[in-house]
Formats: sequence, C-alpha cells, structure tokens
Amino acid sequence: MFNPTRDEVRQFFTETWRKQRAGEILTPLEAIAADWIVEHPEYHDALADAGAASSDYSPEAGRTNPFLHLSMHLAISEQLSIDQPPGIRAAHERLVARLGSTHDAQHAIMDCLGETIWEAQRNNTPPDTDAYLARIERRASRD
Repeated sequence: MFNPTRDEVRQFFTETWRKQRAGEILTPLEAIAADWIVEHPEYHDALADAGAASSDYSPEAGRTNPFLHLSMHLAISEQLSIDQPPGIRAAHERLVARLGSTHDAQHAIMDCLGETIWEAQRNNTPPDTDAYLARIERRASRD
C-alpha cells in the first residue's frame, strides 16, 4: 500500500503546482491533482510558497489545510475511477445532476468521507465503507 508521509504529500502538491505553472509535463496523477488545484485558486499562494508546506493547519489554527483538501479530492477521484466502493460512481452522477457541478458533488462526497474517517478514528476501527456509501446515497437523494 502507498503510504506517503505528510511531507511527501505536501511536496507532491507543491511540485505539481510548480510544474503546472512552468508548463512542464505532468504524470497522470499530477495531471489529476493539477486539475483540482486549478479549481482551488484560494490555495495557489500556499502551494507556491515553500514555507507553507511546513505550516501548521491544525483546526485550532483556523485555516483550511489545502494539502488535506486536495488529497481528499484525489482519493475521491480514484474511488470514482474504479467505482470503489461499488455504487459510488452512480451516486456521484446523481449528485452532479442534483448539484450542477462535479466540484460540488465531490465536496458533498468529501463531507461523507470526512465523517467516515472521523468515525473510524473515534471508534478505532477501519472505515465502514457501507456507512460511507449510505451517507453518499443520502446526499444524492435529497431534494
């Protein structure tokens, strides 16, 4: 299993953004990350600043962690590409139709992913993929 350190994740995103801005060739994973970075101009300065990669983004600091947010976008993109958990792709399509954008649909799924991870950490258990998909399904079926 791929298990990068916090510093490796941050380096990946800052280097991807540097390469994107320089017009360099990106790997397939970097291309996906760059697309999400472009969707988040509020993170551009942080990703261009080497010092920001070592910043504290704890909840107490009151700032959104751009590296965590973008990592969640990548994780969800991968889940959608392989339809894992099974049914996530169809639920995502319903969310896109309901919310009007892929980005908004991903943010809705991100809320579900965050809740699922939080619950697993609180209970010291693996993430419950059935509960995760059920959360997404509920979001997709709201009027």
